Parts: sequence; structure tokens; C-alpha cells
Amino acid sequence: MGAGNRKRRKDAPKRLSHGRPPVFQKQQKTLSSKTTKTLINRHHVLEKKRKQAVLKKDQKEVDIIESELASLGGIEAYQRASLQGQRNDRGGDSSKLLMEWLRPAVDTLKRSPLRLLEVGALSTDNACSKSLCFGMERIDLNSQGEGILQQDFMARPLPRDDSERFDIISLSLVLNFVPNAKDRGKMLWRTLAFLRQPDRISPKQLGDFFPSLFLVLPAPCITNSRYTDEQQLGRIMTSLGYTKTQHKSTNKLIYYLWRRVPISLNSNIFLGRKTEIRSGASRNNFSILLDAAWPSWPVTASAAALPTQHFTDT
Repeated sequence: MGAGNRKRRKDAPKRLSHGRPPVFQKQQKTLSSKTTKTLINRHHVLEKKRKQAVLKKDQKEVDIIESELASLGGIEAYQRASLQGQRNDRGGDSSKLLMEWLRPAVDTLKRSPLRLLEVGALSTDNACSKSLCFGMERIDLNSQGEGILQQDFMARPLPRDDSERFDIISLSLVLNFVPNAKDRGKMLWRTLAFLRQPDRISPKQLGDFFPSLFLVLPAPCITNSRYTDEQQLGRIMTSLGYTKTQHKSTNKLIYYLWRRVPISLNSNIFLGRKTEIRSGASRNNFSILLDAAWPSWPVTASAAALPTQHFTDT
């Protein structure tokens, strides 16, 4: 997922594909793994600082940060680095694991494809896209390719009925780029509004797999966070009406498949505070917070009650 929304220039072309270079160009130099990681991380740090400067109305700082972003190659360089990160020698396409987990359902899915929303999509050529199991809808903050809609998930119009909802949502390396804990909670909470209810999956035999959320995070978000571990994440997801059906950890990434289950409308949202779980100077500050002010069941809430704003630092 691209970080932050860039201010559109007045002279920007109407079609995004006309204003940006192709995603893959043979003449482009391949970046090393270390360079790719450094560029992506620096881009996100700068975008977070830019948002903070905008909130403080510090135009001088905004100009300095935007100048450095431009010197890094802007959003085009960031997207090229992100795409290279999907190559097999850089960890590969995370949706390959998703398709492995869904293997028992593949034959049924090919006969009756379900709907998948891929947030932070970088390619139309990944495993889930080629599987013939899904009607795909792809969105990203900074789309560079045909077939990927430029859209902020947090500003996406709410579904009017089940025809606009999905059977599965993919958040692969998306949540970790949301800049603060409450907005991460909002993103997870808002997925419920875009998923079908558990009793509306057809064919019925797919109910063991869907509706579901495919979530991928950098491993340190869970294994080395000062405020988050497996138990904390589990309490948050359970309170939202998810149950963990699959899980895999590597040195770099943690993959989850969470299935949405029926939950009482009166269920209490887990309102854990930002409490230190692990101590130590080497820990990161990744955390997720839910808010009592949000309706406990987004699908039954009015559109006005749902948070639709862009990410902001608080």
C-alpha cells in the first residue's frame, strides 16, 4: 500500500496511466534488496512526517520533506521498489500462501467465484488474480497500473447492499503503514462493513473459509513490539468478530487468515489501552487501538457513523 495521499497537481492528466511510467520497464535498473527496503522505509517515514507538518501548518517543513521525497524519485520510485519486493527473491507474492490455504475450496470457487477486495494492490498478475477463483477488485492509494483503482480504503463509499460487499479482503503489508494506533483499529473495524455476513456465503460449503480477512504484517510488529503480541492481536480480532483459521510466521513476515463469525450485536469491543507488554530499547511501538465511540457493529451503523476520513496523526 502506498503511504499517504500526495497533493494532485492542477495539470495532472485525467488518466493515471498517461502520467506515470509503466510499472515494468526493461531499461530500469534492478535495485538491491537492501536498497529497496531502505527506499520504502524512508518514503514512509517522510510521508508520516509530512502529514504531521501539515497538521501543524508548518509549510516550510512540508516543503523540505516534499523536496526530499522528490529526490528519492517520488511515488514512481516507491512503487517500483514495492513491486520488486513482490519478486520471488524478495519474499515473493503473499497471495500464493493464501491460495495454498484455500486449496480445499479451489474447485468449488472455480465453479462459483467469490469476490475479493485487495487493498494496497501492486499487481494484477499475482496468484489470487490468476487463480480464476475470484472476481477481483483492487485498490491502492497510488495506483500505477490498469486494473488497480486509485482509492483510499478509509474513504471508500460504504456498500449499499450485498452486491457491493466482498467474501474476502486482503490487507497484505497495509496495516503496518497506517501511521497511528487508532487508525489501524479503524481500518480493521471498517473491514466488517465491506464483508458479507457469515450466513450469506454461497455455496454453503464455502462457509468454513469465508467471509475472511487475509492479513500480512512484518514479523516485528507482533514479535518485537512494545505494545502488541499474538494475544493482544487475538483479543482485538475476536472482539471484532473474527476467528483465526490460519497462521504462518517467518523471520520477516507473519501471515493470518481470519474468518468472520456470527457475533452478538451487544458484544463488547476490546478497548485495551496502550500498555507495555515488552520492555527494552530495541522494541518498536506498533500498536492497534479500538475506540468505544465507534458503533460495535459497522454493518448496522448508519453511513454517517462510520469513520471515512483519511489517516491522520494524533
